[in-house]
Amino acid sequence: MSKEKFNLNIAEMTQAGVHLGHAVSKLHPNMKLYVSGIKNTIHIIDLEKTIDEFSKALTFISNLITEGKNLLIVGTKVPSKSLVKQNAEEMDLSYVNTRWLGGTFTNFETIFKRVGRFIQLEKEKADGSLEKYTKKERMKINKEIETLRVKFEGIKNMQKLPEAILILDMRKDITAAREAKKKGVKIIAVCDTNINPDLVDYIIPANDDAISSVRYILEKVKETVLKAKEEPKKEEKNN
Repeated sequence: MSKEKFNLNIAEMTQAGVHLGHAVSKLHPNMKLYVSGIKNTIHIIDLEKTIDEFSKALTFISNLITEGKNLLIVGTKVPSKSLVKQNAEEMDLSYVNTRWLGGTFTNFETIFKRVGRFIQLEKEKADGSLEKYTKKERMKINKEIETLRVKFEGIKNMQKLPEAILILDMRKDITAAREAKKKGVKIIAVCDTNINPDLVDYIIPANDDAISSVRYILEKVKETVLKAKEEPKKEEKNN
């Protein structure tokens, strides 16, 4: 799949601040390959290399979705929480945009039971089944529902481990990366100049702090996912 297919544009990436890395003193040696220079003591990411690597990641994502496999999006930084939720829902993908719960992958059966409890309580609230309880009991159950919602809203439709995970900040969500690696889940990750990319299968060298950079990356992923989801429909129509 050619790079042109994804319409990755250096001018747009520059405008979004994708190229802005961290202070020179924070460079991780393994990211040196993706740096093109220094400006005002900040490392500048080589966007030609970002396009190369991002294209590989998008090709992988496209194939994954076309094959009917699952991608989990993880972005727990406060500024990007709503962005992650919005884009994941538009793609109809599971997501984690609050704290990563230890064991989400490595102890999936236990987590899945808790998710089941959340789904059941939501159902009972919707169909009026909770009315049989006292007001005090309902308040307690409603509080539990809200607690579970914060933890599990984004993964309530995830029936099994995904085949891949997209991490928007490796430093913040390193536990997710370690669990993914242990369970054989492919890791796609945004890697800023201060990140060790060793755990990552598909690296996206880019600014992981600026909301504009994260938005650009998510938009490109969304375009790819939605297009890949359309492919089987077109084939059915043609047949």
